[in-house]
Amino acid sequence: MKTKKKISLAVLGALCCMQFSGVAMAEEDKPTANLAVSALSKYVWRGFEMTKDSLVLQPSMTVAYKGFSANAWGNEDTKVYVQSAEGAGTNNWTETDLTLAYDWTMGPVGLTAGYIYYSLIGLDSQEVFGRATLHTLLTPTLTVYRDYDHYAGWYTTLGMSHTVPLMDQISLNLGAQIGYLAADDANSYAKVGTAEAYKGFHDGLLSASIAIPINQYISITPVLNYSFPLTSNARDLLKTNSQEFLNSGSDGRSDFIYGGITVSMAF
Repeated sequence: MKTKKKISLAVLGALCCMQFSGVAMAEEDKPTANLAVSALSKYVWRGFEMTKDSLVLQPSMTVAYKGFSANAWGNEDTKVYVQSAEGAGTNNWTETDLTLAYDWTMGPVGLTAGYIYYSLIGLDSQEVFGRATLHTLLTPTLTVYRDYDHYAGWYTTLGMSHTVPLMDQISLNLGAQIGYLAADDANSYAKVGTAEAYKGFHDGLLSASIAIPINQYISITPVLNYSFPLTSNARDLLKTNSQEFLNSGSDGRSDFIYGGITVSMAF
C-alpha cells in the first residue's frame, strides 16, 4: 500500500475448546502473547517493492485474549535504497502498523474482523478488514481489506495452504495467494499512462516455510517467497512503484524472490 507494503499483518489468537474441567477452563481464560522478529532479504507488500538491496528487520508483538487480539509490527530497513543525494538521511525505521482484531468460529468457518493503522514516513493510512477461513482441504481463505484513508480502495485476497509433515514436530508449510486491487480513484492508484483508477487482478504470492520448534516456547522458521504480477497492468504499476524506478527513473522490477528467517516466542 503506499508505494509500500503491508501488510496486514496477521492476527493470532485461537483459544482452546471449552472443557468441562475447571483447570482447562482456567487455562482458556489466560491471555496469550507472541513475540517475533523476522530478518528478510526484501520487504514486499501486496506486490510492491518496499526495499532494495538491503536486509530488513521486522519485529512483531501480539497479545490475545478470548478472541480479541492486538498486534504491533514494524519495519527497519538496514540500508535505505537511495541513488540521489536528496534522499540522504532517510529514516531506516520506515513503518509501524497497529492491528486490532476479533476471531470467532461458525461451524467449520473461522472468521476475523479487524482494523489496521499504518504509520509511514510522511503519511498515515487506515484499513478495516474481514476474513473467512474454511477449515477443510487446502484451507481456502478469503480476506477483504478496505482502506478509507490515504489509499482509498479495496484489496481482496484468496489464498490456500497445505502442511506437509516432515518429521516429529517439524512441517513444511506451503501457501499460494492471489490479490485483486481496486482503487477508488487515480489519487490512490492510477492505471499507468492514464488518469483512470487502477482496478484488476494484481499480485500473486507463493510461499514455503518450515517451523522448527526449539523448545516449548521458542521456534525458528525459515521462509521463501515469490511475488509476481497477475496482469500487464499490474506489472506496469509494480514497476513504476519499485524502488529503482522511484529513485533513479530506470526500469524497475515487478517480480521478486525473497526470504529469510523468523524467530518467535509464544507464551
